[in-house]
Amino acid sequence: MRSSLGTDHVAAGDVPRGERVNRAYQLLRELIVRGRLAPGTRIIETEIATRLGVSRTPVRSALQRLQQEGYIVGSDAGRQSRPTIAPLTKEDARELFLIVGAIESLAGRLAAQLPVGPRMLLAETLRRYNTDLAQSASAPRPDENRVFDLDMGFHRLYVEAGAGPRLLALHDAIKPQAERYERLYISALMDEIQTSVAEHEAIVAGIEAGDGPAAQLAIETNWSNAAERLARVIASMGERGSW
Repeated sequence: MRSSLGTDHVAAGDVPRGERVNRAYQLLRELIVRGRLAPGTRIIETEIATRLGVSRTPVRSALQRLQQEGYIVGSDAGRQSRPTIAPLTKEDARELFLIVGAIESLAGRLAAQLPVGPRMLLAETLRRYNTDLAQSASAPRPDENRVFDLDMGFHRLYVEAGAGPRLLALHDAIKPQAERYERLYISALMDEIQTSVAEHEAIVAGIEAGDGPAAQLAIETNWSNAAERLARVIASMGERGSW
């Protein structure tokens, strides 16, 4: 499927209803996370169904799931009112980043408990990602998409190495909500990347040493500080979709 609401389709055919709902959900979530459905946009169910090439039933189910997860907010009472894409606010960003930090810090603690061989390989890979992140961010004309992908990849490495299926499921559910903020405010956060790189090194050091509490604290600190950095940016640039 192509990532454009005007051209993507969730082909029905013989696909079971549950799969149609899931595919509609995945596509809509990607469009929201990437900002192609902007914060504050009103949801018109029939329009989305038409553009995705499905009936309103799977779209309605997908929208209900997105609302439960916080990507869509309900409308005020009234027959003509409609739900909207959730706004980006300073308070919401702080809560999301702290939740992500709590989840990832548990994964980092578990990653630090890996056997020496896999742990050292993980630390080496993490350090390589972090070095690439520092170099990409300090380029004369940094590629913001590459910087974003390297940062995301760094965190996902230790999460996948340490987390079990339950923790991974929690991470997969909540991390894209934080990703909305990182993608839309990445330009204003570029000056803060080197600070984050230094915080990443503390994470690597904790994992490399097999020190679970140190790795956990370093990850919590990184996300807590990231929440404050983003809060300053949002205060300066304004919230999205809430005016």
